[in-house]
Amino acid sequence: MVAPQQPPILVKLGGSVITDKTRPETPRPEIIRRLAEEVAAARAERPGLRLVLGHGSGSFGHVLALRYRTHRGVVDAPGWHGFAHVAAVAARLNRLVTDIFLAAGVPVWSLQPSASARCRAGELLSLQAGPVHEALAHDLVPLVYGDVALDEVQGATIISTEQILAYLAAGLRPARLVLVGEVDGVFGADPLRDPSARPVPHIDPDNWPTVRQALGGSHAADVTGGMAAKVEELVALLQRQPGMQALILSGERPGALKNALLHPEKAGGTTIAWPSRGAKGSHESRSAGK
Repeated sequence: MVAPQQPPILVKLGGSVITDKTRPETPRPEIIRRLAEEVAAARAERPGLRLVLGHGSGSFGHVLALRYRTHRGVVDAPGWHGFAHVAAVAARLNRLVTDIFLAAGVPVWSLQPSASARCRAGELLSLQAGPVHEALAHDLVPLVYGDVALDEVQGATIISTEQILAYLAAGLRPARLVLVGEVDGVFGADPLRDPSARPVPHIDPDNWPTVRQALGGSHAADVTGGMAAKVEELVALLQRQPGMQALILSGERPGALKNALLHPEKAGGTTIAWPSRGAKGSHESRSAGK
């Protein structure tokens, strides 16, 4: 009898950790390499582990997107030229990430989101998911990234990696979604500005209203809204797919990503969980992340 396939795990490598967001087009290859090695080690330790990877654009796409205001739409020739430049620089970072992961032994297959994505007023309507499913069927690791996209209302827009992974999650029914960034989870204030900021280890329906009020935006160029928008998107996704778990952690902490893939209870950071339909209260979902 063939063993059932494991639900995939979706992983987003944030632009804040794989690039220096304070310096245009500045990657952090040593961090990318270590994260690739952690993914390779997790796959070696658990054969059959199915992963979909995505990465943000960091100081590559965000800086240019702000300059050309691509996320606000495109209405003239200079805007379309900017659209092309943002696409090119996002793909440049993706090429670097792809090469490092392949060198580490992770069989990533880069899939360009803008080739098939269609949006309406900044919302992702459709994306070709077939290649992702095909990649998983052949033990490859599909790799997507934050990119430009055509938009039927405003001409063009930017689609975040979170939007792409959330769209794919509807068909993949993943076990969990792991966001790897610079900051080790969600804090009551920005820990990069306030050293006394306290971490929030768990987010669930009980404490979400309070946490939501405390969240701030990104401290660097980010056209996709920073931490506040990312957590909002995660909560909305978990409300649509209760029972799935989300983890937010720091890629600067060695071993955190590997633990998130193999032993999420040891990963640290912040766990976000919503009770499954029919569950009473949120205690069960909170306990699942401990």
